[in-house]
Amino acid sequence: MPRKVKIILNPMADMHNAWRVANDLRPVINDYGGADWSGTVYPTHATALAKQAGEQGYDMVIAMGGDGTVHEVVNGLMQLPADRRPILGVVPVGSGNDFAHAIGVPLRSDLALAHALDGKPSPVDIGLMTDDHGRKEYFDNTLGIGFDGVVTIRSHKLPLLRGFLMYLTAVIQTILLNHDPALMQLETDGRKWEQRNLMLVLCNGPREGGGFLVAPDAKPDDGILHYAMIEMCSRFTMFRIVPEVMKGTHGRFKQVTLGSCKKISISADRPQYIHADGEIYTSFGSNLRKLTVEILPGALQIVRG
Repeated sequence: MPRKVKIILNPMADMHNAWRVANDLRPVINDYGGADWSGTVYPTHATALAKQAGEQGYDMVIAMGGDGTVHEVVNGLMQLPADRRPILGVVPVGSGNDFAHAIGVPLRSDLALAHALDGKPSPVDIGLMTDDHGRKEYFDNTLGIGFDGVVTIRSHKLPLLRGFLMYLTAVIQTILLNHDPALMQLETDGRKWEQRNLMLVLCNGPREGGGFLVAPDAKPDDGILHYAMIEMCSRFTMFRIVPEVMKGTHGRFKQVTLGSCKKISISADRPQYIHADGEIYTSFGSNLRKLTVEILPGALQIVRG
């Protein structure tokens, strides 16, 4: 077990049930020598707490919450020099828990915590987005642009639903109300092209939204970004594609392009709505049209399953 452990808890995760779960986990923590706790109280608080933990000499930071909590903790850790970044542990207490699935940690919270405290870390890739204002955002699982971003915005407006059902409802709403493809100029490692896209998702892990297998072949330690693009198509076709995304077989449609790269630059003819690991980066009213995304191989030490 690392010498000094900080647990960052989002008590609002899992529809406010995370606090109760955390309380039940205290015996596990005591069995492994104890840990210090910090709870988040405002958006991006976990980012500040994670960075502070590294500056204070913690060997490990455990993110206890959903994908959003892990995302914020990763962004805090990545602000530190590589030789001062604590090991990351993940205890999934959220709705989707897609990153926990990608790295293979147990989805039962007590088993995940014991594994984080006793397991061995290994390097995992991290994605980095830089927008045309020079802002940087790290992501551990997926970055969604266009349709995917709007789905995330809409899912946050469905407080009575959770998990996969919440995302599926938001998907249906977006197909019906926001069928608005953008003309994109794209440049990857060795190719430039232009096409009208409804959706572009850049993936470090295979799934998002609690079970949509957007990039079935993506692995968080393969050193590349996987992407899935859906070109301009009818609403009817989108309704046909969505069930295939659940199974990871959407690549059979001619409107879908699956590929990989290490870096991609995107320029669109209209504002782009973006999420990073399910956290809204740009929303309605934003005017962001250009961004670059790259993979940082082995950037973070994480206890995996």
